[in-house]
Amino acid sequence: MIGLSHWRRTRKTKATSLSHSHPQTLMRVGTRGSDLALAQAHQVRDRLSDLHADSLDVKVEIIRTTGDDNLGPLAEIGGEGVFTAQLERALLDGRVDVAVHSLKDLPTQLHPELELVATPERADVRDVLIAAKATSIETLAENARLGSGSLRRQCQVLALRPDLRFIAVRGNIGTRIAQAREGVVDGVLLAAAGLHRLGLEHEISCYLDTNQVLPAPGQAAIGLEMRQDDPLINFLRPLNHAATLASVIGERSLLEALGGGCRAPIASWGRVVNDELLLDGLVGSTDGVRLIRESVVGAPADAHDCGLRLAAELIRKGAHSLLPS
Repeated sequence: MIGLSHWRRTRKTKATSLSHSHPQTLMRVGTRGSDLALAQAHQVRDRLSDLHADSLDVKVEIIRTTGDDNLGPLAEIGGEGVFTAQLERALLDGRVDVAVHSLKDLPTQLHPELELVATPERADVRDVLIAAKATSIETLAENARLGSGSLRRQCQVLALRPDLRFIAVRGNIGTRIAQAREGVVDGVLLAAAGLHRLGLEHEISCYLDTNQVLPAPGQAAIGLEMRQDDPLINFLRPLNHAATLASVIGERSLLEALGGGCRAPIASWGRVVNDELLLDGLVGSTDGVRLIRESVVGAPADAHDCGLRLAAELIRKGAHSLLPS
């Protein structure tokens, strides 16, 4: 008779042999080191680990970017790509396998060897106000100082309240919240999605309606970028949310057609409703005196063309006169 101790040793040996015959594949997820970037990367890591628990070992790698090292105004330190260029270089060099981006930071023109593989379902696209002594844009004191480095936010809010004064602020979300709470400025404007992802929604004084303030192209969406020839690419495909992808394709197509970036006050919001893509776009003067806003409707499969059609309509109404030459 075979003893129990022998059975245990045999079972353990077989289990060890089995696990060694199917080792997990390492997937390195690259991200910036800010609290928000890490929260987004950890969300992606957890989804991948849940989907591929037996086959993937997912590790998060922090990559420093120009935008992390230089806290000057975005338009002055390089504009497009300041938060993404080093992440893309890490992909091309093989130091990471996938880069997790806040999609609004990712330039519309990708490196030819890289691909936007997936966009998980986006969060709340709205902007928010955080203020110590106001619960809305309307209740801010006369000539109140608002902290924001976004020309898009500035032009639309000034259209509502021309008396407000905008102060360029940078830094992580916690730093900007503190500036509003401590009276350095009377309020700050931020994206709702970042606050929700960090569990800071209790700090929000009010949400800005999209009828008044359209978001940035790609706002609240996460983009997952990989090398086109990476054999791990199919592990990422299940994370894609089709409606979000169609929406951001339309928004990014509009942005590219207008030739805009962080130096231009351009806004856009796409969403799929009843199998149709609704796409809004706006171009404004930085002082808020002139806003040009239009919408188009199309099939989600034609999202890129929807963006081009919307850009053409905005240009027909004079958008180019409001954009930097």
